[in-house]
Amino acid sequence: MERFSLSPTDAEKKFLKDLVLLSVSSRLSGREGEPPAPPESELLRRELGAFVTLKRQSQLRGCIGNIVGQGPLYRTVWTMARAAAFEDPRFAPLGADELADLEIEVSVLGPVLPCPNPEQVEVGRHGLIVRQGQRQGLLLPQVPVEWGWDREQFLAQTCRKAGLPATAWRNASTQLFWFEAVVF
Repeated sequence: MERFSLSPTDAEKKFLKDLVLLSVSSRLSGREGEPPAPPESELLRRELGAFVTLKRQSQLRGCIGNIVGQGPLYRTVWTMARAAAFEDPRFAPLGADELADLEIEVSVLGPVLPCPNPEQVEVGRHGLIVRQGQRQGLLLPQVPVEWGWDREQFLAQTCRKAGLPATAWRNASTQLFWFEAVVF
């Protein structure tokens, strides 16, 4: 897999993180609205997949995203920010009292491709998607690093996230996909 090369500027990163906060705070205050127009930036207008991860005191508070772009990146981030804050089924909706100490992480995804060989998966570089029938699990590239997993643990945990046995990635009926992401 050729490396996904995307180099957002500091201004683009700041815009997207500020956009997450604006999206969440405007929903909390009852305003639906549209995202503000981004600064002139080819990257912010590209159709790219993105995930928004919200944490409080280094603990996951919500994480939702789109694997592939469905419109400009800045709009995807706006929508995923609200989804992570209010629609992640693992958590109660975010409260206004949590906004002040919210930690924001944005992951911009590269192309999702079939993984030709699980032995080639690199922890910290690749994100994984495991699919078998109606079950699917996705873990972003930073997850195994945060948990200290090796490649086999990463594959196993992605299977578990899909509700599959830990060894399902070895099954011929299981599809394995990989991608890279720029995380900030």
